Amino acid sequence: MKFTPAKPLSVSLLLLLFLSTTTYAHNITKILAKHPEFSTFNHYLTVTHLAAEINRRQTITVCAIDNAAMNVLLEKHLPTYTLKNVLSLHVFADYFGAKKLHQITKGSTLTATMFQATGEAPGTSGYINITNMKGGKVGFANEDNDGHFAATFVKSVLEMPYNISVIQISHILTSPAAEAPVASPSDLNVTTLMAKQGCKAFSDLLEAHPDVAKTYAENVQSGLTVFCPTDGVISAFMPKFKNLTKDEKASLLLYHGIPVYNSMGMLKSNNGLMNTLATEGKNKYDFTVQNDGDDVKLETKVVTVTISGTLYDEEPLSVYKVDKVLLPRELFKEVAEEPAPAPKGSKKKKSKKGDEEDVVDDSAPEPSPEDDEDPADDSANLNWATSMKSAGWLVTVVLSIICVTII
Repeated sequence: MKFTPAKPLSVSLLLLLFLSTTTYAHNITKILAKHPEFSTFNHYLTVTHLAAEINRRQTITVCAIDNAAMNVLLEKHLPTYTLKNVLSLHVFADYFGAKKLHQITKGSTLTATMFQATGEAPGTSGYINITNMKGGKVGFANEDNDGHFAATFVKSVLEMPYNISVIQISHILTSPAAEAPVASPSDLNVTTLMAKQGCKAFSDLLEAHPDVAKTYAENVQSGLTVFCPTDGVISAFMPKFKNLTKDEKASLLLYHGIPVYNSMGMLKSNNGLMNTLATEGKNKYDFTVQNDGDDVKLETKVVTVTISGTLYDEEPLSVYKVDKVLLPRELFKEVAEEPAPAPKGSKKKKSKKGDEEDVVDDSAPEPSPEDDEDPADDSANLNWATSMKSAGWLVTVVLSIICVTII
């Protein structure tokens, strides 16, 4: 059959289209990181968790403000929860590139913001009025603005039609509704929260050690991250836990808390050593946070633990489920340093050959480095070879299918 070049070309185009559609996404933190003038705005998008919400959405516009404009907002010393509402006014649930902003139908439009989407905005106070003004300017203000526009369009920062548009505006957008006091979880009971979310066993251990529970509670306001082993994990660990002294039990429980708030995004971007509530003087009680693909792992040199879910994440408190108990090397060194089983001592074996018996001495000459190969290595090599054989078979099948398709 004659080979037609158009077919492999079409296959290549389909593959390219597939790859382009599966990798199409945005990350507002990385976008703004390229522009130092927006560093403060970028920081508070992360602190208020708006960055994560922006990244999950499509068809969106972010109105960035420079550091000088952000300083005006920060001088009001608004609580984090209130600050989130104000910044939510700067995220539109629609796409507005520079061209669209200058060609608004009838010269004016209302657009919903993420503040409106939260349900916190009374009435339509979460809408922003966008108007084409004289001299080619574009103004932004609250819906009820009495003809006064708080900010104007400065420039386009990035446009990915019609996924995300990042523009710069001149001043902060705010309103009495956005700046209204918002209830905070300052009185949030950490143990109660964990007990309701599948970590009751760990919560009960904290409650059984009042000094430890008090330390957790005292750190909520200033920032706290908790790694909570699930009930099944705690149940399996209890025999070891009961063998610890009272102080060791307290240290182990405190080891599961970090005296700093960390969102999941912050944990992924801030890999490295982390001090814990148990850290004090020479007692390091630290562990390493490390990404593994999309997973976040906690490495203690005794055990590697994976974050398996989020129980609560609202600054200043975050609580995550983990799949194992964190074992500090200060308490479990023996586990970390346990050597592999040594080969058995020399002994004599007897082998029969007909009517004779040959004596074999395993201890006699010491093997050379070339001969010193662990059977486990042989097994690993066999597994690798088997895997490669299976992989080769799979590749052969896939290539055969492609060839048949092309022909």
